[in-house]
Amino acid sequence: MQNKDDDIVIVSAVRTPFSNFNSAMADIPSIDLGVMVMKEVVKRVGINPGEIDEINYGICVLAEVALELDVPARQATLLAGFPAENISLTVDRACCSSLTCLRLGFRAIKAGEAAIAMAVGSENMPRTPHLAPGLRKGIRLGHIQLIDCLFELGYTAKGFNPLAKDAGEVALEHGVTREMQDAWALGSQTKYARAFAEGKYKIGEELMPVIIPQKKGDPIVIEKDESPRSTSMEALAKLKPIYGSPTVTAGNAPPISAGSSAILFMTRQKAKEKGLKPLATIVATVASATAPRAIAEIPAYTINKALDRSGLTLDKMDLIEINEAFAAVTMTSTKMLANDNEKKWKEIREKTNVNGGAIAIGHPVGASAARITMHLAYELRRRGGGYGVSVICGGLAQGEAVILRVD
Repeated sequence: MQNKDDDIVIVSAVRTPFSNFNSAMADIPSIDLGVMVMKEVVKRVGINPGEIDEINYGICVLAEVALELDVPARQATLLAGFPAENISLTVDRACCSSLTCLRLGFRAIKAGEAAIAMAVGSENMPRTPHLAPGLRKGIRLGHIQLIDCLFELGYTAKGFNPLAKDAGEVALEHGVTREMQDAWALGSQTKYARAFAEGKYKIGEELMPVIIPQKKGDPIVIEKDESPRSTSMEALAKLKPIYGSPTVTAGNAPPISAGSSAILFMTRQKAKEKGLKPLATIVATVASATAPRAIAEIPAYTINKALDRSGLTLDKMDLIEINEAFAAVTMTSTKMLANDNEKKWKEIREKTNVNGGAIAIGHPVGASAARITMHLAYELRRRGGGYGVSVICGGLAQGEAVILRVD
């Protein structure tokens, strides 16, 4: 067992349940969801918020945050009751954002500028408003145009393809068919259902409840992810592709969700001083990017970069988490990691997203990277330790990965 005092370790990690599109959570501002996990992540380990040197807060859908105007990290920090002196930063690196937040805090601790840091991700995609450009100048006569920021996530406005189109086309170029993608999606739902039945998604570990007071009667209490559903290959095959993609459908892509995640980490020495048992050691963090069309490939590139940084090999990884932005992404990247070796590809898939992924759980984009990271840590602990890597793709082929070790 390695025990270097200057290691950086995760001591607390928590998320809300992830909503479906029309749930009660859809009306909660993402800033308020962020407040929930920020308060809970410190409460669980008895940390005084005033001791946190750096809070990095990830988002993606700027239009929803714009309803509260500005600096969501600062607003959430103050609304959580943290001291006004806390330093915070809002980060938008698309779906990578909350893992980018962890990497920034990791670097700050490594540089000696911080001893305790927090990474947060929060998103409420269903609450995203429609935009009415031009109204400030006035409309004399005629119809008002409304823009739906969730449609194609706005990428076509500047000439980029919808992400689903790029992912599906690139997957086919790698020989990853629509049927393969549907099979992965069905597996995600099946694995989640089994893991949930086994108590792997429970309040007090990865999850905290969301309690929504009502004007009359008892509050609404949400204690589990709302999107998992039963399906079949036959049902998935009937769905039509979306956004011009040749393969991506609503069935092999994640649902639009709300949710938040938070991870608290510090040096091992600081954890010792506070009598805290680490959940996991952060071995390496990396960011990457490539040609914007290659979103289905970027997780493979990013994992290889993380392995190079750490001096470890893929065979050393006991578990892999690849965010299911689409089944096309997970299938393509695992095939690339196997170098098209069918036997190796099967081995890699069997240790990837072992308890299901975003296709079942949902993908509140700013919060998902922290979710896969904490789930990796908790699952490694259940298995008695080992190494794992979590990786996520972000819009226009950005990537972020972290390697964890659980002793």
